[in-house]
Amino acid sequence: MKSFLISDSKDTLVGMRLAGIAGVVAKEREDILRELQKVTANKEIGIILLTENVLNEVKEEVFKIKLKESIPLIVTIPDRHGIREKDFITKYIRESIGIKI
Repeated sequence: MKSFLISDSKDTLVGMRLAGIAGVVAKEREDILRELQKVTANKEIGIILLTENVLNEVKEEVFKIKLKESIPLIVTIPDRHGIREKDFITKYIRESIGIKI
């Protein structure tokens, strides 16, 4: 099974292509939904990667797909234009295991 990225950032797409993952850049809601429909119809794709900003544009549709289908797996990834805090990893560790680093 293949992985596919739908990103709002060309930088993220280039980085993933270097790792061997194909993808597209889509910034408008309609473009994202069109790409998502194409990718979910392709049975060769088992993992769809979405950047945080892309997910925020089509959150309801993604949740419907996740509830309805077991494949493809849809994963949200952060990128440099993401919405997470800069120290989200240390905050996550602190909340998970109670150790301050």
